Amino acid sequence: MISKQLHSAKSLKGVRILVGRARHQAGSLSRDLKRLGAEVIEIPFIEIRKPRSHRPLDSALRQIDTYDWLILTSVNGVDALWTRLRTLGLTKRALKHLQVAAIGPATKKAIESHGLKVHLVPDEYIAESVVESLRNKVRGKRILLARAKVARDVIPRELRKLGAEVNVVKAYETVRPETSRIRLRRILDNPKTRPHAITFTSSSTARNFLQLLKGVSRRKLAGVRMASIGPVTSDTLRELKLRADIQAREYTMQGLINALVTSFNH
Repeated sequence: MISKQLHSAKSLKGVRILVGRARHQAGSLSRDLKRLGAEVIEIPFIEIRKPRSHRPLDSALRQIDTYDWLILTSVNGVDALWTRLRTLGLTKRALKHLQVAAIGPATKKAIESHGLKVHLVPDEYIAESVVESLRNKVRGKRILLARAKVARDVIPRELRKLGAEVNVVKAYETVRPETSRIRLRRILDNPKTRPHAITFTSSSTARNFLQLLKGVSRRKLAGVRMASIGPVTSDTLRELKLRADIQAREYTMQGLINALVTSFNH
């Protein structure tokens, strides 16, 4: 939610912002940007799909009583896990014995909406901080990590070094929406629709964006500010030889909005 102080003091009036979140998740970010006066263009760089097989996740959920910790690193992971719980005829009671870790406030809120308590949210909403927060809590423990098919291996690798047994299961897949390719190129070709800023909410959105632009001159991005949700996404942008002009101080959607407001009101 936009703070009244921020809203009254500064705005994004006249700023054209391209939101590249998955279609079903773009709404809240777009809505808050529009409230600040921004002109929002939605073109998804990422699409969320079911995994090819639910067997690994289903198997873990059927044996959930053997786990000590559940780690969820995204709202998509929360949604996928509860969908499978319902399919298997399980309820939140099956998870009540678990210690639950959420990577950030949005994930925490999604978990709590299902009536389950969250015991740990790291100070910084990145994988490294999750590991640090669990450092003295996981030796000899069994951990279920439900996440995207493609993700950084920091959490499982480092927790295993700390003596934990970690089972990583694919809860969903992220893919590149090829239907976005033509629309993206069209808005960049036209000075009247070319965005002043493009938002990146994960490393996957950054990689997919570049793939969607394959064969297009990067000169078309001249003057367009790249806005990143946090340091991991910023690092990915730089690896791809893209700039990270704007980075959120708090690695949340609200933090990203605040960073955009600050950048365009200097």
